[in-house]
Formats: sequence, structure tokens, C-alpha cells
Amino acid sequence: MTSIDTGTEDLLADVTEGVGVITLNRPEARNAMSGGMNAALSKTLAAWEFDPEVKCIVITGAGKGFCAGGDVKGMASSGDGTVGQNTIDGAIHAQRVNQRSTAGKLFKMPKPTIAALPGAAAGAGLSYALACDMRIMASTAIMTTAFAKVGFSGDYGGTYFLTQLVGTAKARELYYLSDRIDAAEALRLGLTNWVVEPDQLMDKAMEIAGRISAGPTVAYRYMKENLNRALAGEVDDCMDLEATHHVHCGQTTDHKEAAKAFVEKRPPTFVGR
Repeated sequence: MTSIDTGTEDLLADVTEGVGVITLNRPEARNAMSGGMNAALSKTLAAWEFDPEVKCIVITGAGKGFCAGGDVKGMASSGDGTVGQNTIDGAIHAQRVNQRSTAGKLFKMPKPTIAALPGAAAGAGLSYALACDMRIMASTAIMTTAFAKVGFSGDYGGTYFLTQLVGTAKARELYYLSDRIDAAEALRLGLTNWVVEPDQLMDKAMEIAGRISAGPTVAYRYMKENLNRALAGEVDDCMDLEATHHVHCGQTTDHKEAAKAFVEKRPPTFVGR
């Protein structure tokens, strides 16, 4: 395991056998966001996007929570949850940049991303989880949009991600009412891929991430782009993109190795080229 200096204790990062693990580390605040945490997350994701040693990314939270979203206590003490010392236009621009470099990066980066939820994912913390390709929840974890309860409309892409996963009617219900969703209901709705006992959460996350990190990274990159484009793309555009990516994959060392391994009745050894 190689530990990464993120520049803050609010976010920890390490790389183990091709898997980059990010831990949101404010357990005393249920890992509510801080400026340092988001800046470090942005920096880490930007570096790992181009690091060939990192083939899959897992994001989790320290202690009993995943991420409580914005630091509402901090907002209450400062009297302003959005602008602070900035102008409104400056605050909007800063928020846009921050969202795209964190939740947006988890969604768009050309590597699979997995959220492992030991506890509550609320507000923008839920958006972080939904931005990932897959989610694993501890049986005791919950999800909630939470925004309506603190007078916010929502941020970090949650309205987009949730609508794509459950449809617009259910997404509206979950945003307007801000009800808590337990792990069993999240699994039924398709908001999580797996539910496990709390002490098995990271083992399951690393098992799935390990399978991905040993797989064909070029193909995964193209798969992710295909799937993301399919969310809002026209069918012919999606099929044209699939054709382009499929032919490119056919030229890779990984495809040729996999075809040879199939004939030889053995597992392939992928090298990411």
C-alpha cells in the first residue's frame, strides 16, 4: 500500500494493487464536506485520472458515516451557506468548478469508481455516492437527499444522477420529501448494487475493485464513455460511438491476449494496452 499526501487530514488516500482508495475523514462530523476536503478530493482525482497505476477508485468515509454533505453547523455559525466573503457571481463560479472537479470527475473520469457507504450518505454526500459507477452499502447505512430540510435545492449533480437511476417521478419524491432510505430499499430501487454487513463493507469493495483493476482498462474506459453517452444520447449516435470503441478495442494487446486465452482455456492476463 502506498499512502498519498493529500495536504489535509480531512481526506486520506492510498493505492493498493491498482486500486485507489479515498477516505473522507471527518468522522466527528459524519464526514461533512470542508474546503480542504473538496480541494484535496479534486486534486487527488485529477492526478489519478492520468496515473496508469490506478485502475479503479473506491471512495468511502471514516467512522460511521459516508458523507453528511455540506457542513450545516458551519453554515449556521457563519450565517451564510453559499456566498461567504465572495460575490454571488464569484460563489456560483467557484461552486461550478468545485462540483465538476469532484462529483463530475467521479462520474466522467475514464476509470470505474465505486462508493462504499458505511453509514449515511446525505445531501451532497449522496450526490458523491450517486456519481460513482457502482455503490456498496453496509446494511445499517441510509441515503437521503436532505436538501429540503435545510432549505437548499440541491447540488453536486444529485438531481441528474438520481433521475437517471430511479426516474423523474421517484427522484422528485425523494427530493421534495427528503425521506431516509434504508439499505434494503436502496437495493430495491437500484440505488445500490450490493448490501453487506458493516464489517464486510471494505472487503466487498476491494473484492470488486480488485476484479476491475485486473481487467482490460482500455475496454473499461470505452465502456464508461459509451454508458455515460447513452444516458442522454440519440440511439444512432450511441451505436456509432460503440462501433468506434469496439474496433479500437479489437486492436489492443488485452483483446488479443483474451482471445488467445479463450482458445487455450485459461484466464487472460491483462496489461492495460
